[in-house]
Amino acid sequence: MNFDDLLNGKTSISVIGLGYVGLPIALEFAKHVKVIGFDINPKKVELLKKGIDPNKEIDAEEFKGRNILFTSDPENIKNATFHIIAVPTPVDNHNNPDIRLLLKASEITARNLKKGDIVVFESTVYPGCTEEDCVPVLEKYSNLKYKEDFKVGYSPERINPGDKEHSLPNVVKVVSACDDETLEIVAKVYSLVVKAGIHKAPSIKVAEAAKIIENTQRDVNIALINELSIIFNRMGINTYDVLEAASTKWNFLKFYPGLVGGHCIGVDPYYLAYKAREYRYYPQVINSGRFVNDSMGFYVAKQTVKKLIAANKNVLNSKVLIYGITFKEDIADIRNSKVVDIYRELQSYGVKVDIIDPNASIEDVLHEYNIKMIEKPAGKYDAVIFAVAHKQFKSMQKEDIESLLNENGILIDIKGIFRKINFNVTYWSL
Repeated sequence: MNFDDLLNGKTSISVIGLGYVGLPIALEFAKHVKVIGFDINPKKVELLKKGIDPNKEIDAEEFKGRNILFTSDPENIKNATFHIIAVPTPVDNHNNPDIRLLLKASEITARNLKKGDIVVFESTVYPGCTEEDCVPVLEKYSNLKYKEDFKVGYSPERINPGDKEHSLPNVVKVVSACDDETLEIVAKVYSLVVKAGIHKAPSIKVAEAAKIIENTQRDVNIALINELSIIFNRMGINTYDVLEAASTKWNFLKFYPGLVGGHCIGVDPYYLAYKAREYRYYPQVINSGRFVNDSMGFYVAKQTVKKLIAANKNVLNSKVLIYGITFKEDIADIRNSKVVDIYRELQSYGVKVDIIDPNASIEDVLHEYNIKMIEKPAGKYDAVIFAVAHKQFKSMQKEDIESLLNENGILIDIKGIFRKINFNVTYWSL
């Protein structure tokens, strides 16, 4: 792969996978060089051709003037010499790494690989996955030899859905490669779009591990605060009040209780724990953190049921409204939503549950979780749960919220949005 050929338009960058990670990467590179944006979903590709982001993360204006070909035809990948693979790497029903999409993307890329090409992986993986799992697939389906005919790099994605401040150009980019020469080329290519700087990791495994621990660190810290919130609840203390006081110390780390879903923090630690077992180590802290955070949805549901019983309400006839199903505020992403745990747990007690989320697609929620969302409240409820701090919810007034509740109604405010307001109903937050 010749860097000057890329600058002169003689060759292209291909981006395989146009989701939350791949699409912003493709559009950013398309400001400077020719890009081939590939996705296996033809419907998504047709929307992207019209300047529509199915994930509602990128405005139509960002598509204009970009030198990019959106395609679902893998043959187009052959026109590129620098390939970026950015597909999801979730966990399965047993919380083990599910790299099937990654291996399929590797196969598609391999079938269109040429001598001299460079393949860079951005998908989150456990240390060793790139060279131990993906490279053999590249070799098998390309009939080319690793390091002799093609080169490989790894650059962990740092895309944060809903965050306009920490965009691709504004965040330091970690890069790594199979040899020094390739590392220099990979660094130069990413320097075209990343203005915050490039960090060259000494090996692919180091870069893979760096990505994993970024989110594992957050997961463990949030788990600590979630556990503290359970303890403080038994003491009758509001966790947010405690954190507000503790945060006055200069070196106190600001983490908050809540539901830990999504594709990163709620998934990455499982990848590290999985790989650790291969080395006969069973991580206690990481697994404990995962247990606490994965339990919070059920905990919130049980606290809600307890409040309903305390209010002399018949649980079997109770109605509960949940505001929000995305995994975090002000986005459309419903992957690995822990709000679903609240919904299912309440249903197991016989509670009738409605969910409203103006940011999430009603069709996607139905397809992903078999849950039929509603567009507006259906009468009054015995309890209302604010599960996600969307800006639309935060702007709601005291009167609006209280009008949703029956007599002796209960307000469950997971994120503590309204904790400073004196409600005329029972109020509870983490």
